Amino acid sequence: MGRTWVVTGGSRGIGRAVVDRALAEGDTVHVLARSVERDTWPVAVRDRVHPVPADIADTASVQRAMALVEQSSGSVDVLVQSAGVHRGGRLDRLGDDAWEEVLATNLGGAFRVARAARPLLTEGSCVVNIGAVVGLRGYPGDAAYGSAKAGLAGLTATLAMELAADGVRVNLVVPGFVDTTMTAGLSGASRSAVVDGIPMGRPGRPEEIADVVWAVAGATYMTGSTVAVDGGLLASFGAPRRRRS
Repeated sequence: MGRTWVVTGGSRGIGRAVVDRALAEGDTVHVLARSVERDTWPVAVRDRVHPVPADIADTASVQRAMALVEQSSGSVDVLVQSAGVHRGGRLDRLGDDAWEEVLATNLGGAFRVARAARPLLTEGSCVVNIGAVVGLRGYPGDAAYGSAKAGLAGLTATLAMELAADGVRVNLVVPGFVDTTMTAGLSGASRSAVVDGIPMGRPGRPEEIADVVWAVAGATYMTGSTVAVDGGLLASFGAPRRRRS
């Protein structure tokens, strides 16, 4: 019998790739997002996709969403926290609204969902939080996003300790630069600058991150761990990659 997943931000990007991987393996997925259309998935798997509209920045919305999950499935085997927003800007140009929106969604949202899902996580369940390289290593203009993802790393470690005695695992998967709608808006020059710093010389693909999320979700003796999937970015000290002549 397949597992039951909840994936926040599962309608696009890395979250969508995680949903697709779980469906391909025969599992059932509750997709939490502000807008979810079931008919964007192939007919063959559509009966295992459960759209759950939710704004994870709002406590009442999260509680309603998890009540629907409980009514439908009773329990959750895997919770993947992929929902997030990005608002860039250096210190002197980053407004309060942008700062608060990013923190409320990327960090506060992860906390709200984990808290609401806690009664549905039983022994053997797991939480996989989706972090970011900028949460572990600074990048100019990413004060809000980097701070939220750094906080998510701390939340992951704390929840791993709190839930271990109940047999619930909590881990952090850290993507590097991945081709998604969130990164599509970068200028050509900015994109080239980032890619030049990746030792593997290319962006990641959402399905490559999903492969690792799948593996971490099945790693029964792993909790409190940080798993980078970044083409070598965290190991590179930020040095530009030397191009082959």
